[in-house]
Amino acid sequence: MNVSDFNYELPKELIAQHPYDKRDEARLMVLDRKTQSIEHKLFKDIIDYLNPGDCLVINNTKVIPARLYGKKDTGAHVEVLLLKRIEGDIWEAMVRPGNKLRPGAKVEFGDGILKATILEVLEGGNRKVEFEYDGIFNEILDKVGMMPLPPYITEASREDNEKYQTVYAKYEGSAAAPTAGLHFTEELLDKIKAKGIKVANVTLHVGIGTFRPVKVEKVEDHEMHSEHYYIKKEDADIINEAKKSGHKIIAVGTTSCRVLESASDENGFVKEIESDTSIFIYPGYKFKCIDNLITNFHLPESTLIMLVSSLASREFILNAYNEAVKEKYKFFSFGDAMYIK
Repeated sequence: MNVSDFNYELPKELIAQHPYDKRDEARLMVLDRKTQSIEHKLFKDIIDYLNPGDCLVINNTKVIPARLYGKKDTGAHVEVLLLKRIEGDIWEAMVRPGNKLRPGAKVEFGDGILKATILEVLEGGNRKVEFEYDGIFNEILDKVGMMPLPPYITEASREDNEKYQTVYAKYEGSAAAPTAGLHFTEELLDKIKAKGIKVANVTLHVGIGTFRPVKVEKVEDHEMHSEHYYIKKEDADIINEAKKSGHKIIAVGTTSCRVLESASDENGFVKEIESDTSIFIYPGYKFKCIDNLITNFHLPESTLIMLVSSLASREFILNAYNEAVKEKYKFFSFGDAMYIK
């Protein structure tokens, strides 16, 4: 299977640069796998496709302001993007420019309230960085860091930065938002629960690898980045109860999907777990846990468009994407949504 099989033409003006004023008034394309039909709705209409007893699984990770701009002791300006905590105050980070940040280099951020030392160069060019500070790390990050918006969002305001977070974000650790969840409001979630639909949480800390292009020709040769996840017992129980009673498990976003498929047994049941996953889902994969998926529109030739193509089919997905272009849907993180049922 070739990576180029997952390409499509996307006019640049359809890449959403700003979030919707009202999250749940984004557009929603509904794909019916049985009838191979497509409907055009608003996101708040999602409730009409969920039945009492169904289980919606959301990723409650929280994006940290992981992009840091600082100065070396020589006065040179540098950028550090936190990817994941290795241990304590030691992080893996992407840095720019790389030639200025060799092992031993020291950097200050925010007039010195946060300091860093480059410990070593990791495989692929990332750095192992150790931080020094007084107080609580996340509070200092809030003062000196910026939201790591994706590279294709070039016009965002500070207000937009604040909307790059789901309303249910709880556990800090992501370098990117689980964007399908950005469409939910607290009011919509309340209506969903009032209808008798269960909501379960999982946590997967999204890495910046989610934006890395696939650089091989053959899909099977691609190696996925690893991401940390966990499911608590009370959430595993909610998911399993819905599964046992024959109701649908609906993953909100590809991150929730990857957690559930990583954590489930052959019968689709999950347990309390904390682990890392580098699961790569592409056509030919047999889903064990999820039935349906709420997702955004993804980049051409990305691992995410491969994932959605494995749940529907490559032909159906590319047909839907081409229709979305024709209907002028907005694409990517701040864009519109799709429901695959």
